[in-house]
This record gives sequence, structure tokens and C-alpha cells, in this order.
Amino acid sequence: MTYIDQLNSIISGQLQNLAPETDKNAVFPRPVIDALGKAGLLGLVSSKEVGGMGLGLAEASQVVSSLAQQCPSTAMIVCMHYCAVAVLEQYGQEEVRREIAAGRHLTTLAFSEAESRSHFWAPASTATRDGDHIVLNARKSWITSAFEANSYVWSSKPVAAEGASSIWYVDAKASGLKLAAPFNGMGMRGNASSPVTATDVRIAAGNQLGEDGKGFDMMMGVVLPWFCVLNASCSVGTMEGSLSRAIAHVTSTRHEHLNTSLADLPTIRAYLARARIKTDMANSLLQDTLAAIGSGRADTMLRVLEIKAAAAETALEVTDTAMRVCGGAAFRKEVGVERLFRDARASHVMAPTTDVLFDFIGKAITGLPLF
Repeated sequence: MTYIDQLNSIISGQLQNLAPETDKNAVFPRPVIDALGKAGLLGLVSSKEVGGMGLGLAEASQVVSSLAQQCPSTAMIVCMHYCAVAVLEQYGQEEVRREIAAGRHLTTLAFSEAESRSHFWAPASTATRDGDHIVLNARKSWITSAFEANSYVWSSKPVAAEGASSIWYVDAKASGLKLAAPFNGMGMRGNASSPVTATDVRIAAGNQLGEDGKGFDMMMGVVLPWFCVLNASCSVGTMEGSLSRAIAHVTSTRHEHLNTSLADLPTIRAYLARARIKTDMANSLLQDTLAAIGSGRADTMLRVLEIKAAAAETALEVTDTAMRVCGGAAFRKEVGVERLFRDARASHVMAPTTDVLFDFIGKAITGLPLF
């Protein structure tokens, strides 16, 4: 079986049925994550040298988008896992990389902080040396898969070097980590995205990923392209999922006295046509961004900044249209449209937020420095 076959089997066999309960009960979708691990899909982007599939960002994008059509919470968990794996593949220890490749280890990013808000590249948390150990103190505002993942790719101020940040590998079971509050949000209710505090958390100095003070370069050069593309992939999948549900509803729902379906109404068809066009436009930009990254085009960073903002904003429109054309039925849980409508609201406020990205894009196209 190809990885797509394996993925589709998990989606149809487990994810499709679990997604409503994941949302209703705000519970982490552990059965699906375990199934993805056993199928090798958590090791999709791990190198073949450590037992992974050795695939890249384009394939990761396809996985995240497919998952999001049924459960954006699960898609976001996998999105953040792949982003962290991209860092660990370059800077992590082989033992951890092998565990990830074998599907036994879920990881995630821990960048956002209460003090720096959406400016994730400027952590306020600290890392101080104590002999052969580093002591971490932080107030992380959001960590996807908090206390569900096995590890965090963690940011802090540098220990001694100049620069904005340093990056660390942190075992999620490390003493001193505390869940500040369980997640009970409007959307993405199953991704366990919660604030975490670190109080005198001791890690080995060898757990540093890259050089002290070079975290910013890692964030911009490795994490940002992966995160923006995969976050956009989640948005595109959410659009596809909401649009397919809306189309199914309007083609099957009838005005019995007229012997017509809702799809016979020109206004309904026009709304759906606009939603289809917007979804296709977002996906086209996503594919062009992947092409730019793959070929190292001169406009790569501009595309990376554009795709998350464009997909997040378009998802708001498309899911709103799905709600509109389904009318009162859209408010019923079993239709599934309102769940994706709520989930779509998360992307545009995930750092870097859409408004921050608009500012970056504006600076880029007017020749101003981003930072």
C-alpha cells in the first residue's frame, strides 16, 4: 500500500467516525494518532536513514489537507508534528529521530508565549546554564498536543550568545512542566492546544538544537516555510470538507411541493460556485508555494508569507458560505458544517497571525526589512 492508501484507510475506517466525538468532548484523537504512527505516517518526513519514509513538504501537505477534510484538529496535530520533525531531522539526536520514524514518538512546537503573543520569534522565556544542564523557565501560551506529545521543540532566549533565541529538545515528561489550563475552545477542540508553564525545568545541555542564539535563523529558515504551508494545507482541507458537505446537503434536500432540490435554486448554485473558485484559488497558491520552495525561486519567502494569510482568510469565507447555503440545517451537529466553520476560525489567529502576515507582505513588496 502507498502512504496515500494507508492514509485513506485510516480516514475512512477511524477518523470519519471519531471526528464528531473529538469535537464534542474536546478529546485528543489518540486512536487516530496511534494508527498514523503504526502506518508509518508520523515518520513520513523522517529520513530513510533512520527508518522513515524520506518524503517531503509536498507529501506532508497532502496528508494534512486530507485529514482536515474530516477533522481539522487531527490535521493540526500532524501539522505541528511535521514542523517539529523538520527541525529534529536537521539538529536532533538519532535516537529520537528513529523513534519518530518508527511511529512511536509524537512531537510538536512550543514557541508561542504569553509575553510575546503572536511575535513567536522573540521569546521572553529564559535558559540558564547550571553545569552540564540548562534550566528553562517559561510561560508558553499555546502548545498543540500539550502533554499528549512525547516532546517539544522549545524556544527561549539564548544562554549566553547574541541573538533573539535558542531552540531546545524538551521531553514532555520533564519535571517542572505544568499544564496551566486544559483547552476548551470554540474550534480545533481536539488538538489539546493549551498553555504550559515551565518552572526550573532541567534538561541536558546537549539537548540544544543548533547553536546558541541561532534560533531565529532556524525559525525563519526551517520552521516558517513548513508551518505556513502545512497550516494553509489544513485550511484548504477544511474548505474542501465544508464545501463537499454543503454540496451533499443542497443536492439531497428537496422542496417536495415543487419536486426540486435546493441545488435547483440559482442563488444556491452561485454561492457554491464562488466557494469552489475561492477554494481552487487558495489551493493553486498553495501548489505554487510548494513549487517555489522546491525550486528555490526568488519569490519563495513572499509566497510563504502569502499562503498562510490567503488560505486562512479564504477558509473564513468558504465555511461561511457553506453555513449560508445549508441554512438552518447547518446549525445541526450531524451535518458537520458548523464544526468545520468553527475550526476554520483558528488559523488566522495562529502566529504569525493574518494581520502580522499582511504587515510582512506589505514590507516585502515595498522593499522594507521584515524585522
